[in-house]
Amino acid sequence: MMNQLFKMIEHNKTTTWWVYLLRCSDNSLYAGVTTDIHRRIDEHNNSKLGAKYTRARRPVSLAYIEEADNKSLACKREYKIRHLAKVKKELLVSNYL
Repeated sequence: MMNQLFKMIEHNKTTTWWVYLLRCSDNSLYAGVTTDIHRRIDEHNNSKLGAKYTRARRPVSLAYIEEADNKSLACKREYKIRHLAKVKKELLVSNYL
């Protein structure tokens, strides 16, 4: 399933915005937006450019991703996901994979 996911991402390399959830080492979920998911996951795992939240919970892995038409819509969707209860985020992830 993840291979299909990464093929979809590679196919849409232009300026597509992505909303994503990362699974952290403590089993928490972190929401974010990006135009380059591979770079962003690498930053979360290996550099100071990763979010402070994920730097303390490495390693992280991609748990969910969805495409957005533009940055504004991506940020709005991220906000909605971020404010979901953990149970609903887990349901989103489980329905996705």
